[in-house]
Amino acid sequence: MPEPTLVQIFGANATQDAATVTLHKADFAATGFTPASSNTAESILGGILAFSQPTLTAVNQASNPDQSVIISDSNDNLVTRATVQYRRKTKVVSFDKPDSGTTFNPSDY
Repeated sequence: MPEPTLVQIFGANATQDAATVTLHKADFAATGFTPASSNTAESILGGILAFSQPTLTAVNQASNPDQSVIISDSNDNLVTRATVQYRRKTKVVSFDKPDSGTTFNPSDY
């Protein structure tokens, strides 16, 4: 199987050329993300992770050796910052490549 496509990871309207990647926020709406002109960078990142997680699973990777990335959930926990209690949702993003050193290079994936 080929590695996951741009559309599978970033939505039906995702495109790229040599200089840019274009994503449509509306593609992430099914995850609970609400597209708006005022979305924060963090909420957009959350939308991307939530959208791509069903594709980038350990089960899918087991059947597709070309898939290098897995997104999984870890345990929720409560944290306190400046006397305010927050629920921390943890997503673990794992990148696999043949062992060739310890430096992370996004182009390897």
